[in-house]
Amino acid sequence: MSPPAPAPASSSFRLGLTGGIGSGKSTVAALLAEHGATVIDTDALSRATTAPGGAALGPIAATFGAHLINAQGALDRAAMRALVYDDAAARRRLEAIIHPLVLQAADQQSREAEAAGARCIVFDVPLLVESGRRWRDRVTQVLVVDCPVPTQIARVMARSGLTQAEAERIIAAQASRAQRLAAADVVIDNGEGVTLDDLRQTVASLAPRFGL
Repeated sequence: MSPPAPAPASSSFRLGLTGGIGSGKSTVAALLAEHGATVIDTDALSRATTAPGGAALGPIAATFGAHLINAQGALDRAAMRALVYDDAAARRRLEAIIHPLVLQAADQQSREAEAAGARCIVFDVPLLVESGRRWRDRVTQVLVVDCPVPTQIARVMARSGLTQAEAERIIAAQASRAQRLAAADVVIDNGEGVTLDDLRQTVASLAPRFGL
C-alpha cells in the first residue's frame, strides 16, 4: 500500500490532540467542539476500517489469517488485541495496514471541514506521538492532555473494569508520559483533583489560541 500524500496547506488552525489512556483527552475534545472546533476522531476512523466491509479487513486476513475475522465480518478485536500486545512486530504490521487508511480518511474529513469554513480542526489522535512525523507534519500545534500514570491506572480500572495489571499493560504499550510532554506545544493538566469545571475554564482560556 502506497503511503498517503502529504496533507494540503490549510487555512484552518490544525490542532493535534493526544494523551494517554485515561488522561481525559476525549473530554477535552468535546469541550473544544463546544467552542466550535471540528473534531476528527481517528480512533473512530480506525474502528471503521475493521468494521464489516472495512478496508483493512482484506489485508488483515491476508497478513494474520482469516480466523481473525469474526462471524459478523468484522475484526475479532479481542483476539487481535491479545496478539499485538504480546508481539511488537505483529503490532507494527497491523499499524502498517490501518494507519495509512486512517490518514486518508482524516485528510478527506479535514478537506470537507476546510470547505465548510472550519476555524479549527482538531485531530484527536491517541497514538500521535508514537506515529512520529506522520501526524506532526499535519498539524499546527500539538496539545497534550496530561496526568500522572497512577491517575491513568485508577481511571482505566474504574471506567473499563480492568485489573491493575491490564491497565498497566495498555499504558506500557503507549508512548511514555515524558515522550508526550516532549512533543507538546501546549499541555493541559488533568491530574487528580482537576474537575470538569476546571477543564472547561482551561479550554476556554486556550480557545482563542486555536482560532476559536
